[in-house]
Amino acid sequence: MSYQVLARKWRPRTFSELVGQEHVLKALVNALDNDRLHHAFLFTGTRGVGKTTIARILAKSLNCEKGVSSTPCGECSACTEINEGRFVDLIEVDAASRTKVDETRELLENVQYAPSRGRYKVYLIDEVHMFSNHSFNALLKTLEEPPPHVKFLLATTDPQKLPVTILSRCLQFNLKRLPVEQIRGHLQQVLGDENIDQENAALALISRAADGSMRDALSLLDQAISYGSGAVKETDVRAMLGSIEQDHVIDLLKLLATNDAPGLLARINELAQHSPDFAGVLAELISTLHRIALAQAAPDAIDDGLGDREAIVALAQQLSPEDVQLYYQIGLIGRRDLPLAPEPRGGFEMVLLRMLAFQPADADTPPVAPTQKRTRPVSAPPAGTAATHVAEPAPTTSPAGQPASMPASVATTAAPDDWENLVSAMNLSGMLQQLAANCALTEQDSDRFQLTLSSSHKYLLNKSREAGLSKALGQHLGRNVRLSITLENATNAVNTTPAERQQKRSDARQSQAESAISNDATVQAILKAFDGQVKPGSVQPAP
Repeated sequence: MSYQVLARKWRPRTFSELVGQEHVLKALVNALDNDRLHHAFLFTGTRGVGKTTIARILAKSLNCEKGVSSTPCGECSACTEINEGRFVDLIEVDAASRTKVDETRELLENVQYAPSRGRYKVYLIDEVHMFSNHSFNALLKTLEEPPPHVKFLLATTDPQKLPVTILSRCLQFNLKRLPVEQIRGHLQQVLGDENIDQENAALALISRAADGSMRDALSLLDQAISYGSGAVKETDVRAMLGSIEQDHVIDLLKLLATNDAPGLLARINELAQHSPDFAGVLAELISTLHRIALAQAAPDAIDDGLGDREAIVALAQQLSPEDVQLYYQIGLIGRRDLPLAPEPRGGFEMVLLRMLAFQPADADTPPVAPTQKRTRPVSAPPAGTAATHVAEPAPTTSPAGQPASMPASVATTAAPDDWENLVSAMNLSGMLQQLAANCALTEQDSDRFQLTLSSSHKYLLNKSREAGLSKALGQHLGRNVRLSITLENATNAVNTTPAERQQKRSDARQSQAESAISNDATVQAILKAFDGQVKPGSVQPAP
């Protein structure tokens, strides 16, 4: 006997043999067992998830000689002939090859006649979305007034192309992609029954490459068995799929975690010697980042199918959740843009370098200004000392344009200039920056800072932001400080705030710019010659 491929040999012949799709099976089983049968069923879903298989089992359930039920006997002549694809009352049609209306009419002209052998005449139309509009119209007439002895089983990978008039006359069942674990479990069962040696990591690779399709998984398994001379090994499957060893991905992530750009590029160079598919490598990297994020949220959820659980858990402790999420997002965008790169390796390198360049700021410290260089602690501080971020502060200027000093302390009748300079030097962002800019320094005694905030900005103030501002100020000054903020009415304000001072300077520059334009001799000549005027709001001060 000739060899039968696994996808055909292991094609389910009863509902109980199906893997997954429980939501569809429950509805069909109940309909069959309770004799509540519709005349048209539509099965949708991606390739290889069981649309045609379920339709054939349903046809067998309808025509089994032992009666209509969800458990056809599989032994009577009707069940046997359906299994072998020669049952005269099961008319299987590939809509892609019958797109013309004449062919559809020819197909349906015998609908009115009773079945020759079975209880029902079953039309199984695969890829029904390929019908032309005229063909759909011909089918619609039959669906509107179907004979009692006819059942239509429609299957498609693209239900959006079906007219709503067809959709509304069918029971619709959307088949889902199968989870990786479900595919792997079925492959283990198949290889066990076939008495073929296997490695769990190899099955995990095949299950992921199948992308939710059991048929694709079985086809890849067939290929892996041939490639491995009768065994399914991880190294063989990786070579067959063009993927890389998981250790390579782990090494790349370790180098990312230690901020080692030279080591990262050297590792990519080693990887390039094997001529890998860099799009596939990036996909593996993204998948591994997903597992690391799971390990950070729920370590028990990580399986050891690829033999890397220990390394995943270690990376989950080494990387911050913010880094993992950022790397994952950069990887997704990089995978989308990789085909646009001049060559794949360069595009892959840029994705990893981007992960190094864009890193989330510490949630407990203010972000570094663009003019500053981001630094990370090189080593742990001596025992009993506090760790601080070391970075040269960005230079600031006074309102007059002269460099301003950064005093460690401020006089007790505190000047507005001092607080404005401190706010600028701390390089705050977000709501914390808004709070500091709208506060005025009214009193400072040694390490105690007293700020006031107008009641019109009270929405900016809460305990968390007050504590955050106190911490940022202390880190900037290099010592512990006590900061308190009180609300006051605008009419009672003593000192102006940095925001108010900035607005006044902005208004003054705007007024100066408008005055310069209006007094410019060339502008006046143009306006006079063309009887024109300067458009209000169009004048902007030079940056």
